[in-house]
Amino acid sequence: MESARLILSMLVNNESGVLTRISGLFARRGFNIDSLSVGETQDSRVSRITIQAAGDEYVREQLVHQLEKLHDVLVVEAMDVSRIVARELLLVKVRAAPETRGQALDAVTVFRAKVIDLTPATMTMELTGEKTKLDAFIAFLEPLGVIEVCRTGVTAIGRGGYVLTNTKEE
Repeated sequence: MESARLILSMLVNNESGVLTRISGLFARRGFNIDSLSVGETQDSRVSRITIQAAGDEYVREQLVHQLEKLHDVLVVEAMDVSRIVARELLLVKVRAAPETRGQALDAVTVFRAKVIDLTPATMTMELTGEKTKLDAFIAFLEPLGVIEVCRTGVTAIGRGGYVLTNTKEE
């Protein structure tokens, strides 16, 4: 089978060491985490973890099965990419001398980015979107001189009524 993009979403107890146990499971099995996003949910006792990795159907099943065994994992699901909205956040700092600042601002307009910091020599921009959009934005800015790039991991939420809910009883 061909390797595909996997997006695993899980609800976990918001406690120390949970992320270490999850990442350790990936390391022990020899799976690379391509992207990781963690944040508290509407319930401060629960965090949502979104992990992007590569693998076939077998890898997906193994990861879900192994993650479900972890005590602090309340629910884990391999998300159906056709039923979710997935986004990533990018912060990028470029050289913005007066003679190239207009080009940087053109990129902001075209990609619907936002300028979040501006100095006489640099411009820092924020952009949210899918990986391909963020990659294209960076490529567009390369001729200006990209100084620094910072990206979050992918985060995803179900479309419409598709909701990840805690299925374990307390």
